[in-house]
Amino acid sequence: MEKYYLGFDAGTQSVKTAIYDEKMNCVASCSNPTELYYPHSGWVEMDADQYLQAAVAGIQTCVDQMKEQGRDLTRIRSIFGDGIICGIVGVDKDFHAVTPYINYLDSRTQEDVKTLSEKNLEIWGRETGNPQPNCMFPAMFARWMMKNCEEYQQKGKKFVHNAPYILAHLAGLKAEDAFIDWGAMSGWGLGYHVLEKRWSKEQLDLLGIPKEMMPKIRKPWDIIGHLTEEFAQKTGLPAGIPICAGAGDTMQSMIGCGVTGVYKAADVAGTCAMFCIATDGIKPELSQPENQLVFNSGTLENTYFYWGYIRTGGLALRWFRDNVCGKVGDGAYFDELTRKAAQVSAGSNGVLFLPYLTGGMDDMQDVSACFLNMTMDTDQGTLWRAVLEAIGYDYMKIMDICRKAGVDLHDITITEGGSKSGLWNQIKADMMNCRTRTLETAEGAVMTDAATAAYAVGDIDDLKSVFEENLNVENVYSPIPENTSRYQKICEIQTKLVRDDMSRAFRTMKEINA
Repeated sequence: MEKYYLGFDAGTQSVKTAIYDEKMNCVASCSNPTELYYPHSGWVEMDADQYLQAAVAGIQTCVDQMKEQGRDLTRIRSIFGDGIICGIVGVDKDFHAVTPYINYLDSRTQEDVKTLSEKNLEIWGRETGNPQPNCMFPAMFARWMMKNCEEYQQKGKKFVHNAPYILAHLAGLKAEDAFIDWGAMSGWGLGYHVLEKRWSKEQLDLLGIPKEMMPKIRKPWDIIGHLTEEFAQKTGLPAGIPICAGAGDTMQSMIGCGVTGVYKAADVAGTCAMFCIATDGIKPELSQPENQLVFNSGTLENTYFYWGYIRTGGLALRWFRDNVCGKVGDGAYFDELTRKAAQVSAGSNGVLFLPYLTGGMDDMQDVSACFLNMTMDTDQGTLWRAVLEAIGYDYMKIMDICRKAGVDLHDITITEGGSKSGLWNQIKADMMNCRTRTLETAEGAVMTDAATAAYAVGDIDDLKSVFEENLNVENVYSPIPENTSRYQKICEIQTKLVRDDMSRAFRTMKEINA
């Protein structure tokens, strides 16, 4: 008898839902968009209930596809979801949202981050691997919500991530049963002991966050409940299907592309472009404030990784297509842009794009996005290549940090939506001076969710082996030496430009927006 597993990926731009069979073949899939709100400069909010609605709609579509194929819905064995690791919403006793959902794109906590950073507390780095607060950490959002959200002050009981918000509703849980898996826990950035997989009372006291507001820490494959009759009717699924605790999106994407061993690396080319390197624990040479890397625990036991990020990586691509090209929602236009950009040489004819569309953070708080060095010959293809290269320059800086720490990477697996662009994959190989590769299945986290769901109900014995067995390399891109040399020269110029030459201009432009 066939067996099926339902997974969803609740990301920044969409909720992707899919059903897989026991051989990890996708038999039904759907993607529903989500919406970002910008109520004030530097603020980025979402609606937690929109996530729930998008997931329910996605499940409904997948159910319809299963019915059309004549597949037995009673053979769906379990449900597993992943979501954003740096983002939270406050809920009341009945698990209803009483705050906006705030994620990593938001920078409203910059002043609070500065205040905490000045204390130079050693406990942050020792227990979490993250030596300093960061304005995208949920710990900072929680502090802000407790101080500024009147409804949370009156009714708030717990802080939860977006995937647990969906899963808890499907299972009919109350706030007292709120949960988080041990990987997404580390997305908080502060407030926990990463190696012992527990909340740190000492850190929470320093943060001023009551421990009773934190969700219970669970294993990703723990069964936290079963699908209720209410949501069975809404989705078309049979009631009683086991629901798992879920995981973080980055963690799932990493293991889905084979980053299960030490010093393997992945480029998670999603909304937030993330460069991830697996380690066997906290590495002091990487956990330095000036490196601005984030340390997390993975989905699998005893797995850890560092990641550098460009907050508006994939978001910058969508912004350019929608707002500059006027092709809102036209996915095919990315191919047209790439065709044009392929005709432009490395370095984009001297044009630079600074990708700071949601502002800066840490020691670059005043930066903003802009194109520089354009001429009358500058066209869409040139600008598009400049956008792609902009993200690569930040990747080059992360790679330099790793190499100086003795982590010399030769191969990087690229996953998520950005992996579909052969041009961008080649640009990354050239810029980082290493091979990049893509997989035949670039579904990222959703397939990983399905496999973990199978493991949760005992249908898979060795989760790691399943991931490794499904790794089939599609394309390999080797660096072109002359392009690498060109990019290294420009990167040095770009770094000086942003940090030194334009710092005064950024401050002046911030005054304009005041």
